[in-house]
Amino acid sequence: MHRIYVRFLITVLASTATGFAAQAQTVPPIKPGLWQIHSDREVNGQKQPDSSERMKSMSPEKRAQIEAMMKQHGVGSGAAGMGQVCYTRETLARSPWADQQTACKTIFSSRSAASWKWHTSCPGSSYEADGEAIFSDHENYTVKSTSVSKIGDKVRNSQTTITAKWLGSDCGGLKPLDPKP
Repeated sequence: MHRIYVRFLITVLASTATGFAAQAQTVPPIKPGLWQIHSDREVNGQKQPDSSERMKSMSPEKRAQIEAMMKQHGVGSGAAGMGQVCYTRETLARSPWADQQTACKTIFSSRSAASWKWHTSCPGSSYEADGEAIFSDHENYTVKSTSVSKIGDKVRNSQTTITAKWLGSDCGGLKPLDPKP
């Protein structure tokens, strides 16, 4: 259960870069460095607790284990509901999504300096998503996505909003985002 949660969290944070480079050589109009990320998610109309709320209910040992797993993938924990990721020029120039979900295909319907829109299809895992990244400037972006996935006979409709703010060019001890499991 906790391993699934960590994979989900890493995937959500990595998917902020889904549109960033899924089609060769186009780099998002944001700065490399340390980013503060906040994610809000609804599944089938129900608001999901943020990561800090889920972490509070864990034992200190389990919380430390989850935080270590997240840090291993380049995801740092932050203040209430916030996470931190480090984007280098290299991580912005490649597609973390494609590295993780090789059977998925992302097609962009539009891409400008202000926003990118895409559709991702993963037939092997019965997952479809539409997303839009809005770049307010080089230090702030928002990603909104809706997805439908089917596990057995259960359909999950998800809506996720991710807001990100650049904290600085120095990532400190946080390694670059690595979405690989």
